[in-house]
Amino acid sequence: MITFITGLCILFFGYIFYSKYIENVFAPDDRKTPAIALNDGVDFLSLSENKNMLIHLLNIAGLGPILGVIQGILFGPVTFLLIPLGCIFMGSVHDYFCGMISMRNNGAQITELINKYLGKRFYQIFVAIVSIMLILLAAVFIYTAGDVIAERFFNQTDFSINNPVVLSIYFAIALYYILAAMFPIDKIIGRFYPIFTIMLLLGTLFILAGFFTKGVSLTEFSLSNINLHPKGLHILPIFFMTVSCGLLSGFHSTQAVIISRTVEKESQGRKIFYGMMCIESLIAMIWAAAAMSVYNQHIVPDSIIGTANVINIIADTFAAPYLAWIVTIAVVILPITSGDTALRALRLTLCEIFKIKQNKISNRVKIMIPIVLYLVLILCWAKYNSDSFSLIWRYFTFVNQLIAIPTFLYATVYLYKEGKNYLITLIPGLFYIFITSSFILNAPIGFNLPYALSEALGIILTILSLYFIVKKYLKKAPN
Repeated sequence: MITFITGLCILFFGYIFYSKYIENVFAPDDRKTPAIALNDGVDFLSLSENKNMLIHLLNIAGLGPILGVIQGILFGPVTFLLIPLGCIFMGSVHDYFCGMISMRNNGAQITELINKYLGKRFYQIFVAIVSIMLILLAAVFIYTAGDVIAERFFNQTDFSINNPVVLSIYFAIALYYILAAMFPIDKIIGRFYPIFTIMLLLGTLFILAGFFTKGVSLTEFSLSNINLHPKGLHILPIFFMTVSCGLLSGFHSTQAVIISRTVEKESQGRKIFYGMMCIESLIAMIWAAAAMSVYNQHIVPDSIIGTANVINIIADTFAAPYLAWIVTIAVVILPITSGDTALRALRLTLCEIFKIKQNKISNRVKIMIPIVLYLVLILCWAKYNSDSFSLIWRYFTFVNQLIAIPTFLYATVYLYKEGKNYLITLIPGLFYIFITSSFILNAPIGFNLPYALSEALGIILTILSLYFIVKKYLKKAPN
């Protein structure tokens, strides 16, 4: 377990030291936050630091820190190093600056921040991209959570939409999504998320405890096994597209801005935004180790390696029978509590675009009606077409990481204008320009170019992007 423990140490000491540096760069002060200055009793209201931490953790922790690492650990023990390093220097930095810059801009959503710091052209592009990602994510999470519930708790094997049990579960999840997205944040999310978070953490701790009570089989990292993927997939860019939540996720930029409207003091941002991303990374590390162990013990059929079915095998392997159901509930909680806030983020984004105040329930209903219609259409299409879910998931993965780029870029512009170290966001942004561009150039869902050509073109696009950023945004002397 040396590599695994090394990764945990990187995560722990990275938070202790690097998060403090990041905080010092931003320099939070005593100004009134949007929660205090703009309190509307719906989206802008003051919640305690602990409650915001618990809510934000569930907001950002979708299926990524579990399903993503079940696939990502196939690359080998290098996963235990890349996850914490990516979290400390990229993912947590991304989340922190997104949340804090939003607070400095009256709780603005990501699209408004893009408009202010990067201009109208970027804004027009990413309004569409963000909206598509959020509706896809909600549909995917209804699908996955519903199927897990149907199989685990109702012993269903038919997951088609013609099965009334499955259909009822989907309806119940969707109804919860709609209510949570429309109600004041303290009524449903603020009341139940702390309980859900405790269940999530308990389920993960049960898995960790199983490492010591039942043993765990982990491969140690060495220079000879940097990449062990059975299909020969490349770490660059595939790993960084597969393991998103826990390392870096653009989706978090739509969630941090929700919490930016409920934070009482700017000084709380380090624990809420940076710290909760580190906790998500910790969850990802534990599930990655569990997945590696069941793979190494050859108790996972080849046909389901890297799929959500591995979750139940992990629960049954490391948790006592009377605790395995808690682990399953913890897993189900993840997509449900990210899907509802995805719809909430989409509502807030659309209300900013169309300048619709959200203090009246009628206005929130008007925004939600078209959102729900699109959600139902996508879900029906996914269920009636056997290949559509995997297609939606692949495109969501790409768009998810793509959206991280403008957050890094507008944070870079913000820091540059403030005369501060903008390289801490520029470098990760350039890295993900390379990752996303080389991925879509090589992927079958993209241009399907040869790997070497895609990597070369990715490098060229990154260099051109750097030239464009410097010329357009960093050419003037900072204030």
